[in-house]
Amino acid sequence: LKPFLAQEFWPLCLPLPSRGQQLYFLSGAMQALAGYKTTYEILSPGTSRTTVAKGCNVTMHATGVVKETGKKFWSTKDPGQQPFAYQAGVGGVITGWDQGCLGMEIGETRKLLIPAEEGYGSAGFPAWGIPPGGTLEFTLECLQVK
Repeated sequence: LKPFLAQEFWPLCLPLPSRGQQLYFLSGAMQALAGYKTTYEILSPGTSRTTVAKGCNVTMHATGVVKETGKKFWSTKDPGQQPFAYQAGVGGVITGWDQGCLGMEIGETRKLLIPAEEGYGSAGFPAWGIPPGGTLEFTLECLQVK
């Protein structure tokens, strides 16, 4: 764990801890998402104190892979694709993504591990090559929050 001072990096949407209080930035380890089975890992920290909160309009780069097969099913970085825009935290995307992006900072890259029940479930999404019960790995880069 790497200590840092709260006022240096704490997101604006959360209350700022006491001045000088040490917090710990967990990097390189999957972290639990309270109340969900989806987990996440911060691959690189953000460059802004602006964070994704419920109701915000967010633009992200995203790459999705089926964990069981290692097959990429979608990437906004592929030729002809564009960054993905959505409204955060209101159920417009699969649950694991919707909840797993909350708290991301602009510039942050995060990996989500989404179990089937918080992804495409027992039906999968055959048109994209996601099998029934497939676990999803998304690598996301937060580009814009409004």
